[in-house]
Amino acid sequence: MTDPLVPPEETPPAEGSTAEAHEERADGGMWEHPGMWVWLIIIGAVIVAAYFIARMISM
Repeated sequence: MTDPLVPPEETPPAEGSTAEAHEERADGGMWEHPGMWVWLIIIGAVIVAAYFIARMISM
């Protein structure tokens, strides 16, 4: 017995395939936004630098 012809635009069914379309995972919140972490690091570095500059000016 031959397999039925599948039109060229369609994918033929795979034998024994039990896979399903994956579900999109939920947003990881702030852990998946590296831009926010970069800005927090930059702001912290500016605050520390400002502290030492203020100490040097006050001497």
